[in-house]
Amino acid sequence: MNKVFLIGNLTRDPELSTTNSGISVCRISIAVSRRFANADGSRETDFFNVVAWRAIAENCAKYLKKGSKIAVMGSIQNHSYEGNDGTKRYTTDITAEEIEFLSTKGDATVDGPSAIPTPDTGLQPIDDDDNTLPF
Repeated sequence: MNKVFLIGNLTRDPELSTTNSGISVCRISIAVSRRFANADGSRETDFFNVVAWRAIAENCAKYLKKGSKIAVMGSIQNHSYEGNDGTKRYTTDITAEEIEFLSTKGDATVDGPSAIPTPDTGLQPIDDDDNTLPF
């Protein structure tokens, strides 16, 4: 089984392009903080390249930007190619099957997730001190 789930922030704006046959492809890079701190007490970060296709690619390009928080579900893909100097090079990408946007386009900032403001929804809190609500 080849399945990966990641939650992280985009490290750069999405790059949308199309194949020769007209299929949309979007390349993004996300930073994912590790769950536990290292011996120094700091949490290390891993960086992953993500490739999305078709409608997912178009939505990523339309709604995401550097700093956006996303959840990715996909698979790990290894590729190789010959570099300009003739050496064989290897890459590892996450091919996205699903991407969930965890922040809106206006929320994301380049300062990181702690700087993402809470959107003003216009909703007012409900005072239910007398327990009259049915839930």
